[in-house]
Amino acid sequence: MSMLEDIRVKILSRQFELSKHAVDQSIIRGITVMEVEQAISSRCEVIEDYPDDKYGPSCLILGFTEAGRPLHIQCSYPSRPLINIITLYQPDPELWINQRIRRTNSEGDKL
Repeated sequence: MSMLEDIRVKILSRQFELSKHAVDQSIIRGITVMEVEQAISSRCEVIEDYPDDKYGPSCLILGFTEAGRPLHIQCSYPSRPLINIITLYQPDPELWINQRIRRTNSEGDKL
Protein backbone atom coordinates (compact mmCIF):
# COMPACT_ATOMS: atom_id res chain seq x y z
CA MET A 1 0.00 0.00 0.00
CA SER A 2 1.12 3.56 -0.62
CA MET A 3 1.65 6.05 2.18
CA LEU A 4 -1.56 7.84 1.18
CA GLU A 5 -3.52 4.56 1.30
CA ASP A 6 -2.06 3.82 4.75
CA ILE A 7 -3.11 7.29 5.95
CA ARG A 8 -6.59 6.83 4.45
CA VAL A 9 -7.08 3.46 6.19
CA LYS A 10 -6.05 4.89 9.57
CA ILE A 11 -8.19 8.03 9.22
CA LEU A 12 -11.28 6.08 8.15
CA SER A 13 -10.85 3.61 11.01
CA ARG A 14 -10.55 6.56 13.40
CA GLN A 15 -6.92 5.86 14.28
CA PHE A 16 -6.02 9.54 14.45
CA GLU A 17 -5.71 12.41 16.85
CA LEU A 18 -5.80 16.16 16.37
CA SER A 19 -3.07 18.36 17.79
CA LYS A 20 -4.21 21.24 19.98
CA HIS A 21 -3.41 23.55 17.06
CA ALA A 22 -5.57 21.45 14.70
CA VAL A 23 -8.47 21.48 17.17
CA ASP A 24 -8.20 25.26 17.52
CA GLN A 25 -8.01 25.73 13.75
CA SER A 26 -10.96 23.40 13.11
CA ILE A 27 -13.10 25.48 15.47
CA ILE A 28 -11.96 28.83 14.03
CA ARG A 29 -12.37 27.63 10.44
CA GLY A 30 -15.54 25.60 10.94
CA ILE A 31 -14.05 22.29 9.77
CA THR A 32 -15.68 19.17 11.19
CA VAL A 33 -14.15 15.74 11.78
CA MET A 34 -16.65 14.40 9.23
CA GLU A 35 -15.24 16.83 6.62
CA VAL A 36 -11.70 15.63 7.39
CA GLU A 37 -12.81 12.03 6.91
CA GLN A 38 -14.62 12.94 3.67
CA ALA A 39 -11.59 14.81 2.33
CA ILE A 40 -9.30 11.86 3.02
CA SER A 41 -11.74 9.21 1.78
CA SER A 42 -12.39 10.82 -1.60
CA ARG A 43 -10.03 12.04 -4.26
CA CYS A 44 -7.03 13.26 -2.33
CA GLU A 45 -3.33 13.64 -3.02
CA VAL A 46 -0.11 14.42 -1.19
CA ILE A 47 0.94 17.86 -2.44
CA GLU A 48 3.92 18.47 -0.14
CA ASP A 49 6.13 16.04 1.76
CA TYR A 50 8.10 16.95 4.88
CA PRO A 51 10.26 13.86 5.67
CA ASP A 52 12.69 15.94 7.77
CA ASP A 53 10.18 18.04 9.72
CA LYS A 54 11.53 18.87 13.19
CA TYR A 55 8.45 17.34 14.86
CA GLY A 56 8.60 14.14 12.79
CA PRO A 57 7.91 13.20 9.17
CA SER A 58 4.64 14.60 7.83
CA CYS A 59 2.89 15.50 4.60
CA LEU A 60 0.30 17.95 3.32
CA ILE A 61 -2.76 16.38 1.72
CA LEU A 62 -5.29 18.09 -0.52
CA GLY A 63 -8.73 16.53 -0.35
CA PHE A 64 -12.32 17.53 -1.02
CA THR A 65 -15.43 17.12 1.11
CA GLU A 66 -18.65 15.69 -0.32
CA ALA A 67 -19.79 19.31 -0.79
CA GLY A 68 -16.65 20.03 -2.83
CA ARG A 69 -14.88 22.09 -0.14
CA PRO A 70 -11.10 21.84 -0.63
CA LEU A 71 -9.12 21.09 2.53
CA HIS A 72 -5.42 20.97 3.28
CA ILE A 73 -4.61 18.48 6.03
CA GLN A 74 -1.07 18.22 7.36
CA CYS A 75 -0.57 14.92 9.14
CA SER A 76 2.15 12.62 10.37
CA TYR A 77 3.34 9.63 8.40
CA PRO A 78 1.32 6.45 9.04
CA SER A 79 4.25 4.77 10.83
CA ARG A 80 2.86 6.05 14.14
CA PRO A 81 0.08 4.07 15.89
CA LEU A 82 -2.17 7.13 15.49
CA ILE A 83 -2.04 9.62 12.64
CA ASN A 84 -1.44 13.05 14.15
CA ILE A 85 -3.32 15.78 12.31
CA ILE A 86 -1.06 18.78 12.79
CA THR A 87 -3.13 21.46 11.08
CA LEU A 88 -6.02 21.79 8.65
CA TYR A 89 -7.45 24.64 6.62
CA GLN A 90 -9.19 25.61 3.43
CA PRO A 91 -6.46 26.80 1.02
CA ASP A 92 -6.48 30.54 0.34
CA PRO A 93 -6.47 31.24 -3.44
CA GLU A 94 -4.16 34.20 -2.80
CA LEU A 95 -1.55 31.78 -1.40
CA TRP A 96 -2.18 28.69 -3.55
CA ILE A 97 -2.45 28.05 -7.29
CA ASN A 98 -5.16 25.47 -8.00
CA GLN A 99 -5.01 24.50 -4.29
CA ARG A 100 -1.82 22.54 -5.09
CA ILE A 101 1.11 24.89 -5.64
CA ARG A 102 2.25 27.61 -3.24
CA ARG A 103 2.40 31.07 -4.77
CA THR A 104 5.75 32.85 -4.52
CA ASN A 105 6.75 36.51 -4.38
CA SER A 106 9.02 38.21 -6.89
CA GLU A 107 12.10 36.89 -5.03
CA GLY A 108 10.81 33.33 -5.31
CA ASP A 109 9.94 33.05 -1.60
CA LYS A 110 6.78 31.12 -0.75
CA LEU A 111 3.91 33.32 0.41
